[in-house]
Amino acid sequence: MDPWGLTTSVLLACVLLLIFLSLWSQRLKRGKLPPGPTPLPFLGNILQLDLQNMITSFSQLAEKYGPIYTLYFGSKRIVVLYGYKIMKKALIDQGDGFVDRGRISIFDDVIKRKGIIFSDGESWKQIRRFSLMTLRNFGMGKRSIEERVQEEAQCLVEEFRKTKGQPTDPTFILGCAPCNVICSVLFHDRFKYNNEKFLYLIKLLNENFQLLNSRWTQLYNFLPGFRVYLPGKHKIIFKNIEELRRFILERVKEHQKVLDPTNPQDFIDCYLSKMQQEKDNPHSVFDLENLVMTGVSLFAAGTETTSRTLRHGLLLILKHPEVQAKIHEEIDRVIGHNQAPSIKDRQDMPYMDAVVHEVQRFANIAPLNLAHAVTRDIQLQQYFLPKGTTIFPLLFPILFDSKEFPNPERFDPQHFLDENGKFKKSDYFMPFSIGKRSCLGEGLARMELFLFFTTILQNFTLKSVGDPNEISINTKEVQITNTPPFYELCFLPR
Repeated sequence: MDPWGLTTSVLLACVLLLIFLSLWSQRLKRGKLPPGPTPLPFLGNILQLDLQNMITSFSQLAEKYGPIYTLYFGSKRIVVLYGYKIMKKALIDQGDGFVDRGRISIFDDVIKRKGIIFSDGESWKQIRRFSLMTLRNFGMGKRSIEERVQEEAQCLVEEFRKTKGQPTDPTFILGCAPCNVICSVLFHDRFKYNNEKFLYLIKLLNENFQLLNSRWTQLYNFLPGFRVYLPGKHKIIFKNIEELRRFILERVKEHQKVLDPTNPQDFIDCYLSKMQQEKDNPHSVFDLENLVMTGVSLFAAGTETTSRTLRHGLLLILKHPEVQAKIHEEIDRVIGHNQAPSIKDRQDMPYMDAVVHEVQRFANIAPLNLAHAVTRDIQLQQYFLPKGTTIFPLLFPILFDSKEFPNPERFDPQHFLDENGKFKKSDYFMPFSIGKRSCLGEGLARMELFLFFTTILQNFTLKSVGDPNEISINTKEVQITNTPPFYELCFLPR
């Protein structure tokens, strides 16, 4: 080798060595990734997870690697947060650094980072701020929405009276009530329970949430590089979302024709008025597509999560006649039979309040939570999380923490009662998640659950078709949502 070539090689080697030492030094300074199982090329850790029992898989990994660990879904890095302390350190103590939405393939491809639930950055901040203000102005947590929920609760009662005490699957009716509440918020209207359009929309929502838990959808999410080649029914999700999008868009166009910015009637009116105010701002996030996808997100999430919680709740109360007896005693003593339950009754009904909280804890509707992502390079404990890292802040290990909730696998309202029978709050109660990306509709959902459950139990005794001891409350292990098993019950007028 000639001297010039040798010199060039030596210089190149020195440059590479300096680059390597610089990167290594930076890595030592900033820390390291959380531990985790060794990933396979292309597949990551997918073969080390049971797609039909993700809760068990995540729990086993936490036992081995601790409350924060790293997984790879294909080539995508995921950091899992397991337990109350690490969740609080991340989503509360360093909340600003965890507010982006993690990239999950099915939602990215269907929602396209639009709307309020799956957007991030400045778009998310502005739309969430606007949505919270608008919902509060229309009474989320105030009397105007309470009256609407009370009205829908009476509609529920009338529908259950029509069953005349015969065995009934409550799934459909319990979906209609919260759906109508969110419809009144979005476009100031409700549907009759036999409306064909309404039936179709409820069907789409049920189908989508079932498909989100399918094995093919999990493969779609966990192997994003291969998703275009995957067959399976998960593709129906795209069609169903487009149907929901078309439905919301039709409502938006109807509102545009009669819009009076000085007298908004609902969420869509307020958003359209905001669009008019910002029509000259080329960087405005308040456009038609964000409105439509925000509407779709609120419509779907506001219906399904509350519906599933109600179904879980009736099943659990059916399974525990002693709980139902205590509820009836408290309702009769505090409210009686001649007036509709109101949210102010909750302060005088600690047992009912505890039952509703325990239903939400035990039902574990969203065990894995929605994915977050870090907005910048972050140091969490002794570990380094690079900007953009997807975060899984799991809810189920907190809701089933055995130190906070003794015998967590048992449905027991005493988890939320003190020794004097007074309602007892818990920082570990977070079915709506915590931090700046906690559920936008938490206030509305909490109101609905209390009023729906209380109104139903005020008017009916729930009777099982068979022996209550034989009722199964076991649900399939799921990923996105937790669905109660099929059951029937009888609504006997009181």
